Amino acid sequence: MHLNKQTRPTLIKFSVLSLIAISVLILQGCDKAPVEEKKEVIRPVRAMEVTDVTKFREREFPGIAKATQEVDLAFRVPGQLSEFPVNVGDTVTKGDVVARLDPRDYQVKVDNAMGQLGRAKANLKRAEADYERETTILAEDAGATSMAAVERKEASRDQARADVKAVQATVAATKDDLSYTYLRAPYDGIVVETYVENFESVRAKESIVRILDDSSIEMVINIPENIISTVSGAINIEVIFDPFPTVKIPAMIKEIGTEASKSTRTYPVNLIMSQPNDVKILPGMAGMATAETLESDNNLIATGKQIPLSAIFSPDDIEKTYVWIIDKASEQVTMREVTTGLLKDSGIMVTEGLDFGEWIATAGVHYLREGMKVRILEDSAE
Repeated sequence: MHLNKQTRPTLIKFSVLSLIAISVLILQGCDKAPVEEKKEVIRPVRAMEVTDVTKFREREFPGIAKATQEVDLAFRVPGQLSEFPVNVGDTVTKGDVVARLDPRDYQVKVDNAMGQLGRAKANLKRAEADYERETTILAEDAGATSMAAVERKEASRDQARADVKAVQATVAATKDDLSYTYLRAPYDGIVVETYVENFESVRAKESIVRILDDSSIEMVINIPENIISTVSGAINIEVIFDPFPTVKIPAMIKEIGTEASKSTRTYPVNLIMSQPNDVKILPGMAGMATAETLESDNNLIATGKQIPLSAIFSPDDIEKTYVWIIDKASEQVTMREVTTGLLKDSGIMVTEGLDFGEWIATAGVHYLREGMKVRILEDSAE
């Protein structure tokens, strides 16, 4: 196609305009490209609900029954069993013989020691008589003997006395060994396991029989750290064991643990109770413990609400105390000022600023910010 001089500028102008239009379309297309949105960070936090301490009595704490006393009995000396009159399940009384070794070898040792003691006493008697005679001669006729002779007789007497004491110790030891051939029950209880058969040869300190005292039963329960301070005031504690759901057994606190479990943040509390008359509680039975009331309910409520010390913080530029309140609906945290009271071993009391039922962060409080979204860790919400 032939272009004249008039049409050539028009074509060039059209081409430039076309390039500009294409560039505009490309830029508009780029503007409409989807922009990746920044994901919102939700921080996991450990938290707790501010709970009325009186709710302790409304909760159940599981545990397992165990015997108050349980022991493996063993002989102090070796030998061959000659008597083993008990079996698993037998009831024994304190002092009952539960096993015996053949005593003949130990009786021989006692007899030999007694013979040695008799000879030692005879020697002592002669030595004392010699000393008395020598001192009498020296007193009546100084020329008939000498002080050196008296001193030799005195030394012989003293040696004879020492020999008697040594043999007496041997006699006592052999008699003890003879008595150790008897294995007796240390308390009233029940035989739960035997480890040997009659007429076997056994070693010293080898377990022979296991006896437990089932007159009292203990049970260990685990109490959350936010209410452990209330346990010492618990009264009317009752335990119900799974095999006997209608039997309520009164219990008492025997011991309160002072160190929390690192995984569950709970404290062990050891309960003790007497065997009921109508049922038999055996070690290993599972049960639940409850407490009807607390002696210190009113005092604790008046003093405040207890929370972990790790839940409170004070910004560097503010001389006030705060906690992070968690709104469970919006999953956001809000900083709130609180007034603290008495510091306890298991936490700190808050007298103002908190209401029962509110949730607060209990760890990592210095990493939270106003309005930050959080997720309560399931294993620590309790």
